[in-house]
Amino acid sequence: MSQEEITPKYFEEPATRLPVRAEYDVLVLGGGPSGLIAAIAAAESGLRVGLVENRSFVGGNMTIGLPILGFLGQKGNQIIQGIPERFIQRLKDVGGSSEHRWCPLHMSLTLVEPEAVKTVGLQMLLEAGVQVTLHAMVANVIREGNKIAGIVIQSKGGREVFTAKTYIDCTGDADVAYAAGVPTDKGDDGGGLQPPTLMFCLAGVDTEKLRHAIADHPKTYMTDFIPNDYFGQNHQFIVVGLKELIKAAQAAGLDIRTERTIIITGLRAGEAWINMTRMAGVDGTDVHSLTAGEIEGRRQIPDIQKYLREYVPGFENCYFTKAAPFLGIRETRRIVGHYIMDRDDVLSQRRFDDAIAVASYPIDIHRPTDAGCTLEWSGDCYDIPYRSLVPLEIENLLVAGRCISTTHEAMAAIRVMATCMAMGEAAGRAAAMCAKQGIRPEQVKVDELQKELLSHGAYLRPAVESEQAKEAVGASM
Repeated sequence: MSQEEITPKYFEEPATRLPVRAEYDVLVLGGGPSGLIAAIAAAESGLRVGLVENRSFVGGNMTIGLPILGFLGQKGNQIIQGIPERFIQRLKDVGGSSEHRWCPLHMSLTLVEPEAVKTVGLQMLLEAGVQVTLHAMVANVIREGNKIAGIVIQSKGGREVFTAKTYIDCTGDADVAYAAGVPTDKGDDGGGLQPPTLMFCLAGVDTEKLRHAIADHPKTYMTDFIPNDYFGQNHQFIVVGLKELIKAAQAAGLDIRTERTIIITGLRAGEAWINMTRMAGVDGTDVHSLTAGEIEGRRQIPDIQKYLREYVPGFENCYFTKAAPFLGIRETRRIVGHYIMDRDDVLSQRRFDDAIAVASYPIDIHRPTDAGCTLEWSGDCYDIPYRSLVPLEIENLLVAGRCISTTHEAMAAIRVMATCMAMGEAAGRAAAMCAKQGIRPEQVKVDELQKELLSHGAYLRPAVESEQAKEAVGASM
């Protein structure tokens, strides 16, 4: 008998009694940019708050070498404040963050040191009284009717249950919402997902030589959307472009899977983070696909490093120091909530009565089908509505981060970290209101939530005067 014939296709998992390890008022699942801020916000109300993170540290994508994008709007004004700004100030205190630097392409860059993010993030959580559990994964959701009764947590010690009055899914992949039965979408109309990247860091880079070469020789070193004279004025920067150099390297036989060079200077002298690996077809919710992506990302690094050393000024003596601890995932699941934010909401600078955050980052789609990107700017800011954080089907769950209720196009705009942090603060404060008042997220009085956010330093756009009010003012003058 062949192995294929005797191998069972399924096993029945025996029913088992799971111990309840912890009971909270608010439980946050995921310790990335949105979860970190959500837990702190909820804990500031004096409630019992827990945070579960599957890695050995908090910070998520802030720890993989990426700059934080989105603190500033397209007109240069700061639109993300509150707890996210307090976090940046704490990083600055230990040399772990730059200023918010305006950028013609990304609106703003805030460079952060990954190890500082891990340390300061954990410090702020503990100072707020959050009970942090690391090295633990969401294994399942226990649902009773339309409520989550508990979260099954898997660790090396086995399975346990954590319960709460209100839950916040900050997993980035809507893991909790999906397991609870919330309807979700994934990808574009054809199911295509933005490809992830494996960031890596090079040292021994002469960043001064690099920026002066771009500033002084614009026809040779052409950048996308960022004027070359920008590099003459800024010592810390991001380079996006140099397409002709990549074409030359590809013609010479180097395997480069993207059409743009993307270089981010580090906070440390001579350090540069490289955002150029591209793993098309990787699904961040499939462990086998993720594994293939990690392998492929590391396979691509040597050719990218060779390209930089041989074609890009300042990299002649560079050397590899580290790769990010995990793939940078741009897109997976999105929940279906009480409102689905779309492309028109972004590009029309839409205002919402239930706004809980303000964003300005463009629609930035790393296309699933080729090596390019699609970029569309709104010209100013747009609101994030509270209803997009409230999923259908489940009564005691909020969602924050890139997996809120949006279309593929809108997600490509709201996915950046500063915006996710602002959503996290809103979700944390809303969850605290739910736990205190014994109400469902959809019953939150948004005007009270907005007042709570503003009282803690968050930014919301002022209400626009009605046309009638403007006319009345004009008539009285």
